[in-house]
Amino acid sequence: MEAKRQSREGSMKKRALITGASRGIGEAVARRLASEDYDLCLVCKNSIEKLWLLAGELKAESGISCETYACDVSDPQQVTSMLQQAGTIDVLIHNAGISHIGLLSDMTLEEWNRVIDTNLNSCFYLSHGLIPQMVHRKEGKLLFVSSVWGNVGASMEVAYSASKGGINSFTRALAKELAPSGITVNSVSPGIIDTRMNAAFDKAELAEETPLERLGTPEEVAETVLFLAENKYITGQDISVSGGIVV
Repeated sequence: MEAKRQSREGSMKKRALITGASRGIGEAVARRLASEDYDLCLVCKNSIEKLWLLAGELKAESGISCETYACDVSDPQQVTSMLQQAGTIDVLIHNAGISHIGLLSDMTLEEWNRVIDTNLNSCFYLSHGLIPQMVHRKEGKLLFVSSVWGNVGASMEVAYSASKGGINSFTRALAKELAPSGITVNSVSPGIIDTRMNAAFDKAELAEETPLERLGTPEEVAETVLFLAENKYITGQDISVSGGIVV
């Protein structure tokens, strides 16, 4: 399989790997990048049938190459195997993540580790696997979907907030480390977005917490991800897509 191929305009196509791609922000990012002629590697943990349907739709609509992988990003062995199959990746969009709502004092060690492994340690697994090929080519982009709660914290979501805060620090430090190799590293911090993760909450109450008085959409986050995927001079930054929530 050719890692890269010519686009319809004759320039070299880029390949993006998107985790958590079966729904919500990940699906919106996949659709937006497909519309810009990116070839895609779509990754999810459990909803592989949905991923197959999405991949088939994107290939039919945009004429791109679209591969699918079932992978638990909290498992380093699964990540290594998936990356070996995926091959050359120009852009990583690491969107997969989980939350845990409840008092920290009621949280078990297993629950804590599950959040940290899925949200934060996975950034290491994916980056560690992709950095060598990007350094060899002297180009590449690592993008992590964080959260405004990683900057300001959220009551009853301590583990989630801690993991997202870790992503932000990981982003800033790794950006400095990889800059001499021409690799950019950034994160996007959504605020309250209309996704399944927030479906259990009252939308009207959530909107009241946002200065723009509405929930954001996955498509609005996807636009910011695309901007960072295309930009060559922004690195080490966390871009808030929060409707005005101060971070």
